[in-house]
Amino acid sequence: MQAVGRKLPLVWVGIVLAGAWTAGPVGAGRAAEIILKDGRALRGKLGRVAGLAELPKPIQPDSGAPIQNIILLDDDLRRTFVSDRLVREVVQEENRQVEEMFNVRQRVLRGGQAIRTLGSPMRIQPFDEYGRRIFTMNTRRGPVDIIQGITVLTPRWTKVEGISHVWDMRIATTSIPRDTLHKILLKQIDPKKAEHYKKIARFYLQSERYEEAKQALDDLLAAFPDRKDLKEQLAPSMRAIVQLSAARLARELRLRRDAGQHRFVWALLQRFPSEGVGGEILQSIREMIQDYETRLTRYDEIIKQLKALTARLKDTIAKENLRPILDEIAAELSADTLDRMAAFMQNADDPKMPDTEKISLAISGWLLGTDSATEKLPEAISAYKVRNLVRDYLNETSAPERERTFGYIKQEPAGTPATVARLLSHMKPPAPMPEPTADKPGYYELEAPGMTNEQPVTYYVQLPPEYDPYRHYPTIVTLDGAGTTAEQQIDWWAGDWGKGGMRTGQAGRYGYIVIAPAWTVEHQKKYGYSAREHAAVLNPLRDACRRFSIDTDRVYLSGHSMGGDAAWDIGLAHPDLWAGVVPVVAQSAKYCNLYWENARYVPFYVVAGELDGRKLIDNARDLDRYLRRGFDATVVEFRGRGHEDFSDEILRIFDWMGRFRRDFFPSQFACQSMRSWDNFFWWVEIRGLPPRSEVDPVDWPPPAGAQPVQIKATLNKTNGINVRAGATQVTVWLSPEMVDFDRRSIVTVNGRRFNGTDQIIRPDLHVLLEDVRTRGDRQHPFWARLDGASGRAYGK
Repeated sequence: MQAVGRKLPLVWVGIVLAGAWTAGPVGAGRAAEIILKDGRALRGKLGRVAGLAELPKPIQPDSGAPIQNIILLDDDLRRTFVSDRLVREVVQEENRQVEEMFNVRQRVLRGGQAIRTLGSPMRIQPFDEYGRRIFTMNTRRGPVDIIQGITVLTPRWTKVEGISHVWDMRIATTSIPRDTLHKILLKQIDPKKAEHYKKIARFYLQSERYEEAKQALDDLLAAFPDRKDLKEQLAPSMRAIVQLSAARLARELRLRRDAGQHRFVWALLQRFPSEGVGGEILQSIREMIQDYETRLTRYDEIIKQLKALTARLKDTIAKENLRPILDEIAAELSADTLDRMAAFMQNADDPKMPDTEKISLAISGWLLGTDSATEKLPEAISAYKVRNLVRDYLNETSAPERERTFGYIKQEPAGTPATVARLLSHMKPPAPMPEPTADKPGYYELEAPGMTNEQPVTYYVQLPPEYDPYRHYPTIVTLDGAGTTAEQQIDWWAGDWGKGGMRTGQAGRYGYIVIAPAWTVEHQKKYGYSAREHAAVLNPLRDACRRFSIDTDRVYLSGHSMGGDAAWDIGLAHPDLWAGVVPVVAQSAKYCNLYWENARYVPFYVVAGELDGRKLIDNARDLDRYLRRGFDATVVEFRGRGHEDFSDEILRIFDWMGRFRRDFFPSQFACQSMRSWDNFFWWVEIRGLPPRSEVDPVDWPPPAGAQPVQIKATLNKTNGINVRAGATQVTVWLSPEMVDFDRRSIVTVNGRRFNGTDQIIRPDLHVLLEDVRTRGDRQHPFWARLDGASGRAYGK
C-alpha cells in the first residue's frame, strides 16, 4: 500500500490547475534525482566536485585535475554533498513539472556593502505583508539592523535578499507562518484575474498545503460569483484536493502507527473522511481498521482466557502465587506485546492440554517471548522469580547486597545466561519511572552521576506520545551550544508545548525519545574535548537506558554549535554507541582531525551555513576524507545562511535517521584513540596507551611525531577472535553473536593466545549482569570477558 500517495500528486496534471512542464536530458548542472543506496531520493541541479572547498566545474580531459567523486545537488535552498559510492541510481527528469514562482518586487541592493559572514542572529522580526523584515546581527561594532525582502517565492524555497545590504539568503517556504505567507501572496496578484487565484492554488498544491489550496479556489469562486462556468471548471481540482488530502492523512496514520501511537491512530480512523476519496485509499484505511479490530479481539480473548484459567485453578496457594504475574500480564498487555502470547493462544482451546500448561505458556511467553514459551509451569515460575531478582540486582547500589541477590539468582533453574539474556530483552527498564514535570506529559528532569568528585549531571527527557515501556524507542541525544540551554534542545526536536499540553514537534510524530544533558559548565563558550564533557554526555545516556525503553541500536547523537563540536568528537571517539551523528553548524577540530577514520563505522549528517565564517572550508579536509572514501556521510550547506539552528532541515534529518541502525557486532574494525577514556570499541576495551599516543586536551597540540594508537579486531570464520592493540592491557568481551560457546575458540591479542589453555570459553552470568548494570544495554549483553596483558609494555 506504500504506492498510495506517491501516485496522487500527479492526479491534477492536465486539469484546469495544471502548470507548465519541461523536458530535456540531464547534463552538468541540470535537474536530476539521485537514489541513494540507503533509499533516500535527493533532487536538484546535479554536479560533481573533488572537494567541498571548490565550486563545481567541468573536468577537462588529460588536465590532471583531481577526481570528482563527490556528488553535489543544489535545490536552490541548499547544497547537498554525498559520495558517489553511495549513489544507486541517477534518474533523469525528462518530464519535470515547473514549480509555481512568485517574483516579489523589492528595492534590493545590487551593489555595495555585502554580507560575507554571519554569526548567530540577535533578533529576527517576522515578515510583514509585503515580505519585508529586519534581521539584527551582532558585529564587532555592535548590533546592525539589516532590512531584508522576499524576492522569490516557490513552494519549496524562498529567496530573501538584502535591501540595505547585498545578501542572497534562502529559507524553506514552510518556515513562513501560513497567515503571513497568504498575505504576501495576495499582494502579488490582481484580484480581478481568475488565473491569479489559480496560480495561488497551484502554489499551495505543490507545497502540499491542501487546505489552503481549497481555500484559494473557494476565494476564486467568491470573487467571481457571476462566472457560472468556474464551478464546473474547478470541480476536478476540488476532487483532486480531497484525494491528495486523504492520501496525506493516510500516510500520517501509517507513520503514527509505526511509532506506536495506536490510540491516536484508532481515533482518527473512526472519523476518516470517505466522501470523494478514491477506492485505493479507502481500502488501505479499511485494512488498517481491520488490523486494529483483530488486535482488539485478540487482546479481549487473551484477557478472557487468562481470567477463566485463573478461576479454574483449584490450588488456592498456587492461585495466590500466580496472581501477581497474571495481573501484570492483564494490566500491561498492549498492541506491541500481543505477539508474546501467540503460543498461549494457539493452545488456549486445546481440551487435552492441562490448565497449568496453558498458564505456563502465557507466563513464559510474556517473560521470554513466544519462541521461548514453555509448558512446564515450574520453569515459568522460576523465570518470573529470576526476572524480579535481576531487576533488584540492577537497581541495587550496594555491592554486598548485589552479591546476595546474585546468589538467589544462581539457585533458580532459570538463572542461566541464556534465560537471563532473554528476560532482559523482554522486561521493562529496571529502574522505576520517575515523576514527570507537572503539566508536561512525558517530560522529566533527572540527574546522572558525574565523574568522580564531580557534581551530578542534570539531564532532560521528552518521551513520545503513548510511551510503552515494553516497546524499544529510537532516541536522540542532543547537545546545546553556547548561549542556549538543554531545554531549548528538547524544544528543537520535540517542538513547543501546544494546546492540550502536548508538544507539536517532529520527535513525537516519529516516536523518538529525546535526551538533552546539561553538559556544559557555567559561562562555557568552547568545547574542551575533556573527560568531564564525555562523561556528562555518556552518563545521562546510560542512566536513561536504565529508566526508559531505549532502542540502543537506534541512538543518534546531535548538537548545535559548540554542542555540535562535542557531538562530532564524541561520535568519532565512540562510534560503537551511535546509529548516526548529526553535527549542526559544528567544527571538526583537534581529535576529530586524527580520528577521522573512525567515521567509517558511524553515519554522519552535517548541516552548515554558507556564510558561517570559514567553517565549511575548515571542515573540508575531514569531510573530503569521508566523502572521497565512500563513508556514509551527508553534508548540507544552506545558501546565504549563517550560524543558526536550521530547523528547515529537520524533516530530512528524520528521514535520514529512520534508515540507519547500529551494527553492534561488526566482523572487523580498526579505530583510533589518543585519550585514555576513548578506550572501548564494540567488544574490545583497552588500558595503558603508549605515552607518545596519549595526549590530554590540556596538552594540546600533541608533540611532534605523536600518532593515535590503533585498535584492530576481527571475528574469524573458525570461531575465533584476533585483536591487535597498542595498549598494555586488553579486555575482550564475548557474546553468542560473536562466538559459539559450545565450540573450541581461540582468542589472540597481538599474535598471542589470550584465552590460555581453555579451548571452550564459558558464559558467565555474573559478567552478563555486571555488563548490563554498567552499560545499561539490555539488547546486547556480553556473556563472558577475557582480561590480560597485551604483550606490550611502555616506560614512562
